[in-house]
Amino acid sequence: FPTKPPPFSRQGVSEDDLIDFTPELREKARAVVAGLEFGSLFSPARLLDPDNGYRGTLRVPRSTGGANWEGGAVDPETGILYVTSAMSPRVEGLLPGQEGMDIDYMLMPGQPLSVDGLPAVKPPYGQITAIDLNRGEILWQIANADTPEEIANHPALAGIELPRTGRPSRVGLLATRTLLFAGEGVGGEPILRAYDKATGEVLAEIALPAAQTGLPMSYMLEGAQYVVVAVGDRNNPAELVALTLP
Repeated sequence: FPTKPPPFSRQGVSEDDLIDFTPELREKARAVVAGLEFGSLFSPARLLDPDNGYRGTLRVPRSTGGANWEGGAVDPETGILYVTSAMSPRVEGLLPGQEGMDIDYMLMPGQPLSVDGLPAVKPPYGQITAIDLNRGEILWQIANADTPEEIANHPALAGIELPRTGRPSRVGLLATRTLLFAGEGVGGEPILRAYDKATGEVLAEIALPAAQTGLPMSYMLEGAQYVVVAVGDRNNPAELVALTLP
């Protein structure tokens, strides 16, 4: 049970984490999670038994974790680690192994929870965190993206001022001497942002032809610095985009 630095992603879930933008949405969320077990990070999965009221364990993060292969970026001069994470709760439980398998049980694929098309758990749905490795402390955390249109324009949230929610995606990061670059990852908007490494403030937004799919990289050529990022989605072929100042 690591204690320092503190977790960069939500660990475990309780009823306090359910959506509460309105009292109506809160009550619907309670109904959605009826029969689910709320677990800590290390809660073991149980055998599913819906006939006796057990529909699975609601886990945050899911079995793939808050961070994944996208990992993070470290600044060796300051000792600060920048890491991306997704908050995507899932209902998980065990099923008996099927014929031909050499295992007794298998983990049921995680199922997302929603309330009228909205995530059943409060935002932020994705974050970027700066961690001071010298002191074992979190310097800042920001949402990894703007609020998706399907949430911002949801009729149940009309007239409600929403925070910047981010997206449940993991974004590839690049730390340079002065900036932190990040897109919105697979499923996000086609945009690359430059952040102030010290504060997390957005300093620039650069349009991309498609959503970021890989980690950005940087190199120098004939005195000019280039930042390259892989992009692509269902409607656009995969390609590499190179950016530089004029």
